[in-house]
Amino acid sequence: MRLKHSPLEQSDRIPVALKKVPKSLPESELALRAIAMPVFANAHGDIFGGWLLSQMDLAGSAVAVRHANGRVVTVAVTAMSFQRPVFVGDEVSCYAKILKVGRTSITVKVEAFARRGRSGEQIQVTEGVFTYVAVDSKSKPRPVRAISNRSA
Repeated sequence: MRLKHSPLEQSDRIPVALKKVPKSLPESELALRAIAMPVFANAHGDIFGGWLLSQMDLAGSAVAVRHANGRVVTVAVTAMSFQRPVFVGDEVSCYAKILKVGRTSITVKVEAFARRGRSGEQIQVTEGVFTYVAVDSKSKPRPVRAISNRSA
């Protein structure tokens, strides 16, 4: 089956050899949506990876906060993979899913997708695994409830 590339796909500066069939949206929770603005771009119009990482951290922490029923802090970001650039004007959606719950920690997989132009097609641009620790009012680790089928 031959894939037809739209003009928007051709203009995203990804070599055709690297183009793959877009990954379908994940089976996880939409945790954050934001528009990539010019203030977050470099001179070439690509959005800085640090901005995208911060959006993903916000998305992951939103899911972790709900599960922990309170404050969490980011303690690790692992397996970060930037697959495609994000451009000014892209609508970025971050999907998050709890992978593991420890005694005080919550590990969350976050996948980011960009909606480019008017087509409405979303393509995966990055993914990562974030670990959060639930903390009390004195910033000391506190226990969190075990994961159940309903909270994953």
